[in-house]
Amino acid sequence: MFSGIGVTEILFILALLTLIFGAKRIPEIARGLGSGIRNFKGAIRDGSDDDSGDVGKE
Repeated sequence: MFSGIGVTEILFILALLTLIFGAKRIPEIARGLGSGIRNFKGAIRDGSDDDSGDVGKE
């Protein structure tokens, strides 16, 4: 996934995020992002189960 990004670039991005948002906000942002990804995966999983029985019923 991150084959083109090295350690130096990741450290630079983390330092930039710390300067922009502050050290106290970064864990809150990460928790919100993780929660959003979990909700999205759950919705995709539930949506695919619901749609499988509706094929051809129109």
